[in-house]
Amino acid sequence: MLDDKLKTQLEGYLTKVTQPVTLVASLDDGEKSRELSALLDEIAALSDRVSVRHDGAADRRPSFAIERDGTDIAVTFAGIPLGHEFTSLVLALLQVGGHPVKASEETIEQIRGLDGEYRFETYFSLSCQNCPDVVQALNAMSVVNPNIRHVAIDGALFQEEVESRDVMAVPAVFLNGEPFDQGRMSLEQILARLDTGSEAREAEKIAAREPYDMLIVGGGPAGASAAVYAARKGIRTGIAAERFGGQVLDTLGIENLISVPYTEGPKLAAALEEHVRQYDVDIMNLQRATALVPAEAPGGLHEVQLANGASLKARSLVLATGARWRPVNVPGEAEYRNRGVAYCPHCDGPLFKGKRVAVIGGGNSGVEAAIDLAGIVEHVTVLEFDDKLRADSVLQRKLHSLPNVRVLTSAQTTEITGDGQRVDGLTWIDRPSGDESHIELEGVFVQIGLVPNSEWLEGTVAMTERGEIKVDDRGQTSVPGVFAAGDVTTAPFKQIVVALGDGSRAALAAFDYLIRTPRPDADEATADAAETAAA
Repeated sequence: MLDDKLKTQLEGYLTKVTQPVTLVASLDDGEKSRELSALLDEIAALSDRVSVRHDGAADRRPSFAIERDGTDIAVTFAGIPLGHEFTSLVLALLQVGGHPVKASEETIEQIRGLDGEYRFETYFSLSCQNCPDVVQALNAMSVVNPNIRHVAIDGALFQEEVESRDVMAVPAVFLNGEPFDQGRMSLEQILARLDTGSEAREAEKIAAREPYDMLIVGGGPAGASAAVYAARKGIRTGIAAERFGGQVLDTLGIENLISVPYTEGPKLAAALEEHVRQYDVDIMNLQRATALVPAEAPGGLHEVQLANGASLKARSLVLATGARWRPVNVPGEAEYRNRGVAYCPHCDGPLFKGKRVAVIGGGNSGVEAAIDLAGIVEHVTVLEFDDKLRADSVLQRKLHSLPNVRVLTSAQTTEITGDGQRVDGLTWIDRPSGDESHIELEGVFVQIGLVPNSEWLEGTVAMTERGEIKVDDRGQTSVPGVFAAGDVTTAPFKQIVVALGDGSRAALAAFDYLIRTPRPDADEATADAAETAAA
């Protein structure tokens, strides 16, 4: 199943296995079991420290456990972890085989200190770019702490199980048989959920930090760029991010980042963080800003209050909190989110195989989503509020060539309906005639643009009616010493490459502000020194 290039790469990785491992397969007579058996045999042939048994007794078939010989350390995959999950397979082989888990010693000790029994199950899809983070985090935890067990399950291969547990978005995590969480989660986020005292300990550490020369709020492309440029000036720099990488983490293919012909969102986010960590930057992840208290005078300290109760102070700020998917804001959307209402067709599309779905939005994102979904689902209905699609013409031609797609323009979605458990339809109005119609379907994908993450700034910096922070050509906001960059601002084009430039420009402007603006107490200190000298 692996081509020669992948085999060569995997063989190189397996040289890092220091402890013998056994791949224990649980198979049936199906085609997927034969494929899995062949894959495991190929892997075992690449290392004398890896062996295979085909006598597993797991209920899910096909599945396999990676076990460290002579121990109770193991991780399990139900399905064939290729696609986005191939990296998860490689890491699991290495970590079960004795290669150290890549995490701070503090994090490792926190995992080891978890008491109780934890049985995790994660449903993923091979096309989901968000799933590997969750799978890899839980696999790593199960290697560090034997009281933790994890099974990663390909939802497309276990459709009956997915439907019986009402899994309609991935990654979907269950703990000890009960729903735990959905969506992308980092190792630190999972630990924070399990270790209830960790948030208070982190808040205490943050509250003890000295003020920064420059504090960046947000960890997407704009925030990362600002942090690098600030740190290179040799000033005290901090970055507080709700999740490092921001919306880039939810982006699949990226083909317009100049000099990088192709990459994927999670890879770019990891590269951004790695670059920032090469400098003396105090990175505070999983920190959500809730309020800004501007300095009383230019050159003074601005205060950023955080959701955990702590606060950070700095002489200058770069606000780079980005944006999120814009909701339709109709009845049923919030109620059925992750129960038929979805925002990531790449992640959740495979869960709707053979079903009828709708895509709300006729721009590039909406049309691309419809094209992708048409290859998986039974039928796609595209609803566009405007009287014509707004996507590029090449995408529109592709869309109209598909036999299982219907396009409705001048269509205003008014309600997403359901049976109390999951979506069962969508109601819309034809705007020219006012006629109301209802479509029976099982999934709705919302693709209508972005809304800035700026609610926490109400009443402090000037913003547009849409919530975008108003900035000048230097990134300066209406508050001296407070700058902004990226998708949260009035920058007209919401693009990664634009955000990178915005972040560097805002940091350079903030540094210029610092060197030209004295501290408010500087004159007082000078006067006191003069009086002392005179005495």
